[in-house]
Amino acid sequence: MTKRKNRRRRFGALAAVALAGFLASGCQGNPREEAVQRPVVDRVVVEKVTPSSVDEIYETTGTVKSERTSVVAARTMGVVTSLKVREGDVVRAGQLLLTLDDRDAAQRLQAAGMALESAKQQKMLTETTWQRYKNLYAEKALSRQEMDQIETQKKIAAAEYERAVAMAEEARTHRSFTVVTAPVAGRVTQKYIDVGSMAAPGMPLLLIEQDGNYFVEAAVDERWRSKVKPGLPARVNLESAGLEEQGFIRQVLPAVDPLSRTFLVKIGLKNEHLRSGLFARIRIPVGRKEALTVPAKAIVMKGQLTGVYAVDDQGVVTYRLIRAGMPTAAGVEVISGLSPGDRVITGGIERAHDGGRISGGKVP
Repeated sequence: MTKRKNRRRRFGALAAVALAGFLASGCQGNPREEAVQRPVVDRVVVEKVTPSSVDEIYETTGTVKSERTSVVAARTMGVVTSLKVREGDVVRAGQLLLTLDDRDAAQRLQAAGMALESAKQQKMLTETTWQRYKNLYAEKALSRQEMDQIETQKKIAAAEYERAVAMAEEARTHRSFTVVTAPVAGRVTQKYIDVGSMAAPGMPLLLIEQDGNYFVEAAVDERWRSKVKPGLPARVNLESAGLEEQGFIRQVLPAVDPLSRTFLVKIGLKNEHLRSGLFARIRIPVGRKEALTVPAKAIVMKGQLTGVYAVDDQGVVTYRLIRAGMPTAAGVEVISGLSPGDRVITGGIERAHDGGRISGGKVP
């Protein structure tokens, strides 16, 4: 019994010693933190972001249109028997474009010609008879009433002849409507009918645009009605054509669309090699405002992300996402993501990387 008590005492003493050692080791304090090793970024240019006065730009979209457009329409009814041009063809004034079935018009012209010949013969006969009656009347062989009758017949025959001439001319003109020619020189941009289709008076057949003068028609929000005036410059970007043109607002239409709450403006362009229908993006300066800007070279695109390399007071570089606005003379406007006084890398971007430290440590 005594031996068993002695073993318990020795075990308890050993446990107490072990616990004391464990507590002693835990009370020695936390291990020394290791310093973060950051790669050095050198030979870069760091600039402070400050507000600057820039143009307030209104951006909208528009469509290129031709200044001179001719709609070729039918002037008579008939089936299209031939079509001589296609979209994109360049035509000269008076060139044959298409023909219509002229059989009915030809018959009318023939009938009018026969009526004209009959009236002509009747007129000649009446004039000969009148001359004979005139001689007899001079010899007192006819009464005044008989002479008045033949003079009336002569006038009726002359009127009938003039009417036949007019009807023949009308039939000839009507037949000419079956041959459609280009009213002006230009390019065929639209075709509204095909061979075998029925044309009707006033029905558009072709659209011809004359090269040389183009403008952009755009809708502008009504809140800018007081600021958008004729003569104001406008930057026109034609993405599909790879062109960017400096134009000017030449006309502001007074009416405001009650549905879209916009009004139309026409922007003149000097480029003579455009095509109507092109999509255009338009930027119009409508005033001045204070905004944060950064040089375009400071912006770094990473996939779909837009950002800059910002530098804190300790010189640590961080890739910061921003929302970029429109380019201005002072740089690219930053709508969000930066604050006045922030520092960004504007030179040596290719040597900057997220998490690095500017050579020399702190940035003043």
